[in-house]
Amino acid sequence: MLPVRVTKVRRIYEGGLVALDDLSLAIDSGEMLALLGPSGCGKSTLLNLIGCVDLPDGGSVEIDGTSTNDLDDDALTRLRRDRVGTVFQFFNLLPTLDVFENIALPLRLQGRSRAAIVARVGELLEAVGIPEKARAMPSQLSGGQTQRVAIARALVHEPAILLADEPTGNLDSQSGERMLELLRSFARRGQTILMVTHSAEAAAAADRSLHMRDGRIVAAP
Repeated sequence: MLPVRVTKVRRIYEGGLVALDDLSLAIDSGEMLALLGPSGCGKSTLLNLIGCVDLPDGGSVEIDGTSTNDLDDDALTRLRRDRVGTVFQFFNLLPTLDVFENIALPLRLQGRSRAAIVARVGELLEAVGIPEKARAMPSQLSGGQTQRVAIARALVHEPAILLADEPTGNLDSQSGERMLELLRSFARRGQTILMVTHSAEAAAAADRSLHMRDGRIVAAP
């Protein structure tokens, strides 16, 4: 059973704007897939559908064999909370929580113990290279540090599926390589990773690359 299967999906916004047009895609366990394409081609819309924050107007999105169309709001929330991690392009850190608390949030929502949370958050802070920032507030971080916190938060609950929207966009080349290797390490453990990127270097780190244009998968330019 594939963790992600998208079949002939259509998503049409108000005013008739077609964001996705009969798009089909399958991603295997342990695969790291890079999705490239110009702004406005539908990449973020596709991430939203796979991330269970939106539903298609036609076709189906299946997560672990279950169509999201068949789930109510509570079931979609549970699926998103337990099976999916997302690195948002604009980070979406909570400004009133410090770094530790932002990263720990997915674990708290799952009801993990305090000891388990402390251990796991510490492990991720080390992995992304900012253990000294545990008690810093988001407003005290650089853009690159904020990106690292966003990646750690997305990975902390070990989701089966990781969606990453420009995960290296605010990092220097050395930090970007470190983040890509971190993502690769999770793919080697069986995690499915879908990464939206404009970076040829980031795409080269993936197992496979696909290109989008006008809501469809197209041949590489």
